[in-house]
Amino acid sequence: MKQLMRNVVAIAVAGGCAALAHAAATPEQIGQIGKTYLPWGAEQAGNADGSIPAYTGPIKQPASYDTKNPGIRPDPFANEKPLFSISSQNMTQYADQISEGMQAMLRKYPTFRMDVYPSHRTAAYPEYFQKNAVKNASECRTKNDELGLEGCYGGTPFPFPKTGNEVMWNRLLKFDQFAFETRAFTTSLVDTRGTRTVTGVSSMQIQYPIFDPQRTGPIGDKEIYEMLRVDFLDPARKNGEKIVVHDSIDMVDQGRRAWQYLPGQRRVKLAPDIAYDTPSPTSGGVTTTDELAIFYGALDRYNFKLHGKKEMYIPYNTYKIRDPNVCPDTMAETKNHLNPDCMRWEKHRVWVVEATLKEGQRHIYPRRMIYLDEDLYSVGISDNFDRAGQIYRVNHSLPITFYEGTGHMTDEAVTYDLANGAYHRQQNATMGGGWVVTSPRPDNHFSPAAMTGGGIR
Repeated sequence: MKQLMRNVVAIAVAGGCAALAHAAATPEQIGQIGKTYLPWGAEQAGNADGSIPAYTGPIKQPASYDTKNPGIRPDPFANEKPLFSISSQNMTQYADQISEGMQAMLRKYPTFRMDVYPSHRTAAYPEYFQKNAVKNASECRTKNDELGLEGCYGGTPFPFPKTGNEVMWNRLLKFDQFAFETRAFTTSLVDTRGTRTVTGVSSMQIQYPIFDPQRTGPIGDKEIYEMLRVDFLDPARKNGEKIVVHDSIDMVDQGRRAWQYLPGQRRVKLAPDIAYDTPSPTSGGVTTTDELAIFYGALDRYNFKLHGKKEMYIPYNTYKIRDPNVCPDTMAETKNHLNPDCMRWEKHRVWVVEATLKEGQRHIYPRRMIYLDEDLYSVGISDNFDRAGQIYRVNHSLPITFYEGTGHMTDEAVTYDLANGAYHRQQNATMGGGWVVTSPRPDNHFSPAAMTGGGIR
């Protein structure tokens, strides 16, 4: 860790001198990388009262970890007890550190509570990612009304964000792994009565070409940054369906390209509706496509205002709910909300971004308040409001850190619909072996032609 810090400081100084004319970061900030700030821009120190610790490096692999079953990751903090619990009775005491959406959850559901545990900053990034983040501090910039990028490398685009769009770019280009997959990704819906329905089981592969550790050049302004493929296995009515999604750096002219294979028609078709406020295919209408894992997709329909950073309670290190030996789905998914006994909340510093719908655009959420962790940009909470200005839905992540290498798995999330009491969980696949780090697949695996060739129904 110390050697890496010395390396990134040298890169920071060199990069800062070369490109201050268009630097997103100030010279003072660049000079403090490796001292006051981590390479991805987070504050290295803890907070004043010690409730948020200083960052001391990646999490250590527990002795009980079975490397032959890497998808099931034991809780390294299993012996810890909650420091306190937040409920409807004492929520006013913590109101400034709880999102409006979570306060609404506490008021509406007497069975809902937030068990707060000691905070642990468990972010883990590979060395090349950190070096690229340092380059980005002085070289990465937005263009096309902040809907495109140039001069950016495969690391956090904006370690020191100055605008809401820059924070959201950090979210979109967050790091999980270069390539990873699961063979049994499960999604479920718990309706108003508390009845749980499995809405989809699939194999899924995700690849981020921009995070290839062998690449040395900047990201192209029209490059695909994420490729995703989903092959549905269950329930029977969805067996054989396939989806491929390409997300591009260019949100204006290129945007998202998505294709869907429908076995009944035996053909692949373009699926432009897999975006924005179209309901996610397995959510039962509870989650929009761009609401998955806090925010997922193009930024062009909203104005994003940065309100700065604050300390908040957010889900963190949620190993318990992702371990079927501790909290199986039938135990974790209770009526109206996830089982509080299976959840873990910690205090962390988050970036606060307000999204308001642009004039002439449409979305079922005219306003959103988004809270993203300073260390892990896909960890946090999104409060989504209806046209009357009331909380409509709340989405939050359920993150863990990989042990077998640097990286995280942050795309598990849950959406609560406060209008009808139902919720949708886009959940981890530990019952089927979980997420595993893999070698990259050829690009044509993520193509419409590959879906056609694999169609069997």
